[in-house]
Amino acid sequence: MPQGEVVAEFAQYLEATQFVEKLIRQNFPAGAIAIVGSDLRTVERIRGKLSYARLALGGAITGSWLGLIYGILFAGTASGADVMDPAQYTGLMQAIVVGAGIGMLFNVIRFSMSKNKRGFVSQSSVVASKYQVQVPAGLSAQAKEAAAVNEA
Repeated sequence: MPQGEVVAEFAQYLEATQFVEKLIRQNFPAGAIAIVGSDLRTVERIRGKLSYARLALGGAITGSWLGLIYGILFAGTASGADVMDPAQYTGLMQAIVVGAGIGMLFNVIRFSMSKNKRGFVSQSSVVASKYQVQVPAGLSAQAKEAAAVNEA
């Protein structure tokens, strides 16, 4: 845990980072500043419903990208062919389609075999109820002076 004196306290993380930016603009040593969050909570935001169609689509997109990479690396172009010849890109297109199919199949099978099936997609984050900006005790006066400077 950082040791030092609290020079400011905020309810939002963005406010704390803006305060730190102000200190740094006043040439306060950045390495001496710490933002300490307290009363941590985990917040999980639900992004949408999960279905086999959504799983298949996500797998197809991922598989297509992998197929594209594979096709670029290993599906050679016909030598001596015109650059605009569509036959030249057949191997690349096949790799993309096969990659999409494998990606779909893999995602659906993986979800079907999992034991913890959830019917939704979510995003987790850790949030604090308050954020304190701390500096070493010997630099607290300098930090308070830097924070008091009004910028035009």
